[in-house]
Amino acid sequence: MIAGGNVRYELAKKAGGTAVGGMAAVHAFVQKVGLPEAIDRHLKIFRRHAPYHESDHVLNLAYNALCGAAAIQDIEMRRNDEHFLNSIGAERIPDPTTSGDFCRRFEEAHIDQLFQAIDEVRVQVWKQQDSEFFDEAVVDMDGTIVGTSGECKAGMDLSYKNIWGYHPLVVTLANTGEVLRLINRGGNSHSARGASVQANQAIELCRSAGFRRVKLRGDTAFTQSAALDGWDEEGVSFVFGIAAHPNLVGIAEDAAETDWQPLSRKPKRDPAKTRRTRPENAKLKVVHERGYQNRRLNSESFIEVPYQPQKCKKTFRLVVIRKKVDVTKQGRLFEEYKYFFYLSNLSRESHTSADIIGESNQRCDQENVISQLGQCRALHAPVDNLTSNWAYMVMTSLSWTLKAWIGLSIPVDGRWKEKHREERKRVIRMEHRTFVDHFIRIPAQVVRGARRLTVRLLSLTEDLHVFNRWLRYALE
Repeated sequence: MIAGGNVRYELAKKAGGTAVGGMAAVHAFVQKVGLPEAIDRHLKIFRRHAPYHESDHVLNLAYNALCGAAAIQDIEMRRNDEHFLNSIGAERIPDPTTSGDFCRRFEEAHIDQLFQAIDEVRVQVWKQQDSEFFDEAVVDMDGTIVGTSGECKAGMDLSYKNIWGYHPLVVTLANTGEVLRLINRGGNSHSARGASVQANQAIELCRSAGFRRVKLRGDTAFTQSAALDGWDEEGVSFVFGIAAHPNLVGIAEDAAETDWQPLSRKPKRDPAKTRRTRPENAKLKVVHERGYQNRRLNSESFIEVPYQPQKCKKTFRLVVIRKKVDVTKQGRLFEEYKYFFYLSNLSRESHTSADIIGESNQRCDQENVISQLGQCRALHAPVDNLTSNWAYMVMTSLSWTLKAWIGLSIPVDGRWKEKHREERKRVIRMEHRTFVDHFIRIPAQVVRGARRLTVRLLSLTEDLHVFNRWLRYALE
């Protein structure tokens, strides 16, 4: 079925092409929202600009990730692609070594300046959204391990997983997946170190942009007991997990059996749809044959009790889930219980106990965002110390934020508003690799004239109609 042909290769003389035809539109969008000017206005690193400005270096790393690069060294491919340079209006771009040197110039104050520039543009993009967008900002916090095989990277340490590297704190906006703050720390840092400070900055940012409510979410490491009273007084809602400390387990075990209510969850699949016959469970078969211990969830139930954390003066809602687990080993069956605890100040009028459990489960979507940051190479450490790698992470994560801004900027108009809204949501939630394939890696011929750059797309993608609607906005 796959047959060969009479193939001939030629090098075009007057016109050439690039594999990343979408970058011309991305750069036009970046200029439209004023990101280069904001970066140059806030970020002050160079005394003289010969020839690059700060924005050239920042966008160079962000664009490298948007083109699907696997490492900082891949900048060299873009640097030698004349038609890519034409598409973003550049005579040249910094090489990988120069980009690394730029990261090493950063101090912590410079990273704050860079976030100020990004936030300035971020707020302008948000303000173009409709009123419904500003109902509530949901801010998620989590830590992740960035391992490295290097031995000379200053600031690295051994994590609780016995991995050498760094332990950055990632604060994201669940509404769009944007990275609001990314703080690099040594590998042995506690997951929640500095989280309350970053949460306060995210709250201030969201309120200044016009969000009417702000909600904080985090796992068991992020229950910032010393800050809960203050957040409650400011009208900030929160849902945090709490570790199963002995006193909390005691509360759960002392509860009367009649107080426990069954927990029903939404089905993972639509029950109305026909399901294919499930194949034999090969894993379970091996477990039975070899007499391994097997744990299967039997049922879930929950209770709610008032609880005052040790560092708080106020009492909040504590929701406890009890999971009944059937344990089988060599044919013998016994039961055990596991407890999970959630603390919240959400009102009982608007949120039931089951709603709080659902909120906490939705927070797990941040794991997908962190995974995508790893996919766009933002959670890597290619430079030589903690601060320089921190700068690299922030600049590369800008590629993920740009994807969210592009999704928010897709026009919604005409009689197809509902369809356009769904397309916008799909782009915002799109994986990094899918976005690159559908919006960036579009083969194109680039023709540079006296006063105009023409980009002729040479291939179709699944989302070309969405790309064209966004393109009208980017170029208008």
